[in-house]
Amino acid sequence: MITAHPSLLRDLIERCETLSGCVATHPSADTVRRLEDAAYTLCVVTGTRELDTALFVARRQMAAAMRRHQPLHP
Repeated sequence: MITAHPSLLRDLIERCETLSGCVATHPSADTVRRLEDAAYTLCVVTGTRELDTALFVARRQMAAAMRRHQPLHP
């Protein structure tokens, strides 16, 4: 099975979490669109259909990569 590089997963997780917080506190059409784009990308790279599931799978894949000592690039 092909998986995304952990640094991409980390970036997408952080982006989704940040944008989710922004949408919750100060929603705007641009922020909602950016969250939808990030969520879509995360779902595609994790093979899922919902953001919560994508976040779970991405975190699990990152943990597995850390166990294999695969380096994360900043």
